[in-house]
Parts: sequence; structure tokens; C-alpha cells
Amino acid sequence: MILLSSSYPDGICYVETMNLDGETNLKIKQALEVTLDLQEDTKFREVRQTIKCEDPNANLYSFVGSMEWRGQQYPLSPLQLLLRDSKLRNTDYIYGAVIFTGHDTKVMQNATDPPSKRSKIEKKMDQIIYVLMSSLLMIALLGSIFFGIWTKEDVRDGGLKRWYLRPDATTIFYDPKRAALASFFHLLTALMLYSYFIPISLYISIEIVKILQALFINQDIEMYHEESDKPTHARTSNLNEELGMVDTILSDKTGTLTCNMMEFIKCSIAGTAYGKGVTEVERAMAMRKGDSLDDDIENGDYKDKKNHNSPNVKGFNFKDPRIMDGNWIHEPNKDMIRDFFRLLAICHTCIAEIDENEKVSYEAESPDEAAFVIAARELGFEFYKRSLATIIIREQDPSWNVVEKRYRKYELLNILEFSSSRRRMSVIVKEPEGRILLLSKGADSVMFKRLAPNGRKYEEETRRHINEYSDSGLRTLVLAYRVLDEKEYKEFNEKLNTAKASVSADRDVKIEQAADSIEQDLILLGATAVEDKLQQGVPECIDKLAQAGIKIWVLTGDKMETAINIGFACSLLRQDMTQIIVTLEQPDIIALEKDGDKYKIFKASKKKVMSQIEDGIKQIPPSTKISTASFALIIDGKSIPYALEDDVKFKFLDLAINCASVICCRSSPKQKALVRFLSILKFPSLSYVFSECILQEHTCIIICNNSRSQDLLSK
Repeated sequence: MILLSSSYPDGICYVETMNLDGETNLKIKQALEVTLDLQEDTKFREVRQTIKCEDPNANLYSFVGSMEWRGQQYPLSPLQLLLRDSKLRNTDYIYGAVIFTGHDTKVMQNATDPPSKRSKIEKKMDQIIYVLMSSLLMIALLGSIFFGIWTKEDVRDGGLKRWYLRPDATTIFYDPKRAALASFFHLLTALMLYSYFIPISLYISIEIVKILQALFINQDIEMYHEESDKPTHARTSNLNEELGMVDTILSDKTGTLTCNMMEFIKCSIAGTAYGKGVTEVERAMAMRKGDSLDDDIENGDYKDKKNHNSPNVKGFNFKDPRIMDGNWIHEPNKDMIRDFFRLLAICHTCIAEIDENEKVSYEAESPDEAAFVIAARELGFEFYKRSLATIIIREQDPSWNVVEKRYRKYELLNILEFSSSRRRMSVIVKEPEGRILLLSKGADSVMFKRLAPNGRKYEEETRRHINEYSDSGLRTLVLAYRVLDEKEYKEFNEKLNTAKASVSADRDVKIEQAADSIEQDLILLGATAVEDKLQQGVPECIDKLAQAGIKIWVLTGDKMETAINIGFACSLLRQDMTQIIVTLEQPDIIALEKDGDKYKIFKASKKKVMSQIEDGIKQIPPSTKISTASFALIIDGKSIPYALEDDVKFKFLDLAINCASVICCRSSPKQKALVRFLSILKFPSLSYVFSECILQEHTCIIICNNSRSQDLLSK
């Protein structure tokens, strides 16, 4: 359905897509400005609109279309698309235009036949029953054939061979003249008499045992979650015994090992690091090295002697007296600090909800964005309200010497949305003073390349701080801005609108090219660092899984140093483990990358990865030797494509399956999918994958060259 209007005056609505992609946080959808006045049924009498859009497809995260409204064309995007099987939340009502129904909807396009969930014991029992049935049929058939031959020979040369059966005056069952029919009836009799050869009661006995097992699982107090007051619930009794057959777990990090609840804890502004908090990873590193933390740090939080009684705010764990309580006004780079937090308050897609007490709460598409706007609010730059064309910020500048907050209204010109390929998000706004600003935030690998020569003043210090934050297990983003002139913005806006109005297949490419052309020559402000805490009991759980001999593969987008530190924090890596590291962050490869010869880079990189994998295989003792040493394989994102080459991938898998832990760091969603598919293709027993959906924005085309691959894919 295309959203036309809603109960909110600015045409927004909230939807939950948990049934589609498993994500529990609410998504924000917004109608076009031209259809906002469609708030009553009677207004639809004169509505005449033409919607042109793509053919039905299974991609949940893209939509290309346009709406002709009163003689003008307006581009449609996924922001206006409401998918079947998602749920409307926090919204009284909406009006929409249905574009696809039934089997044309995206959820139905993604639907597949439910897999058969049958355990190995059941499959083995089926095979045994087939053998027993074949044996029963063979025994009965042989007996009937011999019976028919003997019955036919009962009357020979006028004499009675089996006289006691009286074949001369018998019924059809022993009639020598109709021996074939007698043989057939004998076959039916034999099948009934020998039917006890097949133990039908075995199925019933096994099912009773499984039901009792499920009852024991449900009543296990060790698997009761006290916080949510939820016991274990076995939804099926078919797969109980499979729990003991898991030998490898493939897991994502965010939302699986971690809570996916972000807290703003540190930041770097104008080359100065702020924030005194200590992360779980830092505490684990200190314990590993035998160091003691400062006396002022307790339970991972900085004890601000003035404000230690201040209430905890969800999403905000930042403590630094240099910035808090308006003290940032005394810092040497106060203008950059102000611009930094203004950017956090403006560059996002959050929606503010204001209660009767003027208290503001936020609905965000991701916990990162919620943490940013909460941090800006707590430090005096409160995101207050937004509409389709404006963003209002409430600021409290300590230099005014007044308690009241001042409202600043920004004209919202464009939003360049975040995607996994762009790895950044930007907004273009017009200040009350008239300046047009491009505000951008994104990954350091993308943002540092887009800085202007005069915007790199604090690049070296910021890079150092980002590396320190990453080592502490924090998620980092780089913040930068740019001032645009009127002419430059008009040219960009025309180019962007032309790209959005296109209904061709390369519409997204054109939009990305337009955005890429303006996101250049930025001025660096600093970097943010948010913590995604480990879920409760994760280290203990992984430790018990390791003791049970279960191997764990973690696929994450973090840097190698971050992944290693998090690995130690969650017991994925241990001190007694031998680390086998496969990486291309080496001087000779970096030197080749600077030269830019792609063929030489490919050849040298593949050779380097191959040699590192072979060296790792040599370190692992053969299976004939008894060894208590455990190994951990750590591979970075640059090396993964070369490790998955046809002539390398099985060596890589041989190394990986002999390691107790495997960490694939700096891996993209597509690389994660390839690693998982490769492991399942060679080792079907590795199909126990619990994680969030990873093929969110990628299409996977697989050419099968044999029936085994086709069978695996169909399953």
C-alpha cells in the first residue's frame, strides 16, 4: 500500500516489521506532502491519481515508482511503501492506495514451502521400516510362489499328493485347478500373519519419550528467565534429540551476542577526546592484563563527584565535567562543540513525541540514532519537532545566562539516506541565518576520503581516538559538514529530483551518484563512540558451549582489533588459544594498493592469503595425534574474497573447521552470506544458523552445476 495520509498532521506512521525481517524497532513511514489533506472519506470522491511502479518482486528494501497528482509527477520511495504482514503501531489510522495484493505482495513473493522438521532418529526409523516392509513382502511373496507351485502339483496322475488337504474337493484356497488365485490369497494371508514383523508400536513409544522430554524442558528451572518471567517453551517435540548433535554455531554479533541497545559514552571533537566511561571490553582487557582501573571508575561508569546522584538516562552514559552542565562554553573549540551537537540533533530520521508536560521522547529506526539525539538533548541541543519541511531544535546556550531555551528552526531541504553501500547519511538544511549546510555522518573508511584539504586539521588526532574507541569495543561514526552556496545547491537539487523521478532500473544508481557529487570537500568535526553492551550471560554461555566441544563462528563488521577484544570479553577467545590471523593489512600489500595496479594487487593478495592459510594448517596437529591445544582463526574483510576463491575456499574451510573459534571481521553482509553458504554447502550439518537476516540489500545469484547443489539449495 502507498501511504497517502495518517492521523498525524505531517503524514507519518509507525510500522513494526518483525514478521518480515525480525527487527523489533519501529520503522517510520511518511506520506507525500501533496496528499496530506486526504483526511476524510468524502475527499476521495474527486481523487484522480496514476501510480507507476516496478513489477512485483521479493526485495523488501527497495521500491521504484512515481505518482501523477494533479498534472505533476512525484517520486515514490520505500518511505511511502507499507508492506503486507507488517503492523501499524502508535498511529490511530491511515489512508493508502493498494498497489499489490495476494501473491504479488513482497511477503508472498518471499514465501517458501515450510521445511520438513524431522530429526535424524525419525529418518533412520523410516529407513528401518522400509527395510522391514521390503523383507516382509519378500518373505510373503516367496512363500506364496512356492505355495502356488505345490498346490498345482497336488493332483498328479490321478493321485493326491497332499491328500490330507483333500484337493479333489477343496475350496478356492487349495484348488489345484486355480493355483494362481490360491497363491494370491495366500500372499494376502501371509502379509497379515507376518505383519508383527514391523514394530508399529516403536513410533508410539518414541513419541511418548519425546513428549516427556519436552515436558522436562518446559519445567527446567535452570532455563527460566526471571526478568521477563518466562520459562522455556518447547514448541515442538520433533527435534529434542537434535540439541545434542549441534557441532558448529554461526552467529552475527549485533543483536545476538549484544543487546542492540546503544549508549552514547565517548566522543572526539576538534581533536580532543571527551568521556570518562569504561566499557565492558576495557574491563575485560584490564582483567586479562592484570591491571587495575582508576578509583574513580566503578562498574564501568565514571563517578562524577558533583552529579553522581543524577538520574540514569537510557541511551546516555556520557560523563565528562568539561562538557556537561554547559561547561563546554569554556572549551577552546566551543564553536566546533556546538556544531558537533547541532549535527547530532539534526542529521537523523527520528521522530519526536511530546507529552502534556512538554517532555520529548524519540522514535528511531535504529538504536544508534536514538542514542545520538538523546546525547544532544542531554547536552543542551534538544531535537524538538520535525515536519516534512522543517526541523526545530531547542537550545540552551550557557552564554545567555537565562534558563529559557531558544528555538532554532531549520528548513529541511533534502535527506540523503543511509545504506550499507553508502555507509553514510546526510541532510541538507537551511539555517535561520540563511546559510545552506550539508551535515553528514558515516563510517571512517568513507568519510575521511571526502574531507576537504582545509577540513583535515584534526584528522590525525581523530583517527587515533577512533582506533582507541574501536579497541574498546565501541561503534564509531565520523561527523563532518560543508557550507553550500545557492547555485551549487540548485544544480544538485535538480539532478537529485531528476534521478528520483526516474522509473528505470538504475534509479538507485542515479540517486547515489547525485548524492556522491555533493558529499565532497567536507570539514571534519569529530567522531562519536557508542557502546552496544553484551547480552547478560553471553561469556558464560559461550564458555559452556566451548567446554561441550561446540565450535563458534562469529561474523562481524568490526575492525580486527575490536573483534579480538570483544572475543576476549565474551570468552570467544581465551589466553590458552593459539591465534591464526589472516590479514592483508601488511606493508607490502598497502604499498601495492598505493600504486593502484589492480592485477598486481589481486595476485599478491591472493598469494598472501593462500600462504597464511597454509601456514595455519601446518600449525594444527593431524587428527592422529592427541593434542589439547585449541586454535582460533581470525580473518579480515579484505582477505575473505580471496579465501572464498574456488582454488582456496576448501583449504580455508579445512582450516576453519579445525579451529575452536572463528572470527570474520570487517565483513560485509554479502561476505557473511557467502561464508555461511560455503560452510553449509560442504558441511550440511553446519546448517544451525541463528542470527538476524543478512541478505538485506543484496541479490544472490547461484549457478548450480550439479544435482547435490540443487538439492541443498531447494532445501
